[in-house]
Amino acid sequence: MAHLQKRTSLATALIAVFALAGGQALAQAKKTPAQTPAPAAQPATPGAAPAAAQPQDNKVELKPAQPQWTKVCGKDEAAGKEICYTTRDFGTDPNAAPVLALAVYDVKGDETKVVRLLMPVGLMLEPGFRFGIDKGANLEGKFQICFPNGCFAEAKVKVATINTLKKGTLMNVFVKNQVNNEVQFVLPLDGFGPAFDGPAVDPKVLQAQQEQAQKEAAELQKKLEESAAKQREGIAGGAAAPK
Repeated sequence: MAHLQKRTSLATALIAVFALAGGQALAQAKKTPAQTPAPAAQPATPGAAPAAAQPQDNKVELKPAQPQWTKVCGKDEAAGKEICYTTRDFGTDPNAAPVLALAVYDVKGDETKVVRLLMPVGLMLEPGFRFGIDKGANLEGKFQICFPNGCFAEAKVKVATINTLKKGTLMNVFVKNQVNNEVQFVLPLDGFGPAFDGPAVDPKVLQAQQEQAQKEAAELQKKLEESAAKQREGIAGGAAAPK
């Protein structure tokens, strides 16, 4: 259940970025990636980014860390436009903490969209990242801002790229690790198209799901702590007993 808590925190982090940086993403959507400054956004809590990962293999096959994609929508009051993003967490094991998350932002009425990744720490930032769908050509993106447990990276793309994503099977993400070796993360895209084109999750339903997951995780943590305390008492009692 601990992984459930981390999974919820990761989704919360992306929602926070959506709320804080939505206006900036909208205002900057027509700029080229080289002109785009780092957004002044951060996760809801310091521990809300993905767990630190130090990939040793050159190719890391990831699996969904959530049952399905989640689509969230909101209004950018300053621009008067609706912004939606479709997101999912990924990890090496469905029962473990997620390694990274993908969120695709759609500003209604704007031809430019945003592909944003929440990446693990321990990667070289200056080379940026590349990504491609299946065997298609790679596109380039840049890291925007880092926090103790994760870094945001994004690329501005056109509708044609989104259409390719919706029909795609795999997304390949290429980065450099701290020893300058290229690492390839492979993300499955099944279900992305229907989720991107489908209705958004009711924010109240999403919040209720997150609160329930956090409650269950807290209850399990409490039971584990109580069990550990009883074990310590048993060991201490055994050591104190006369021989």
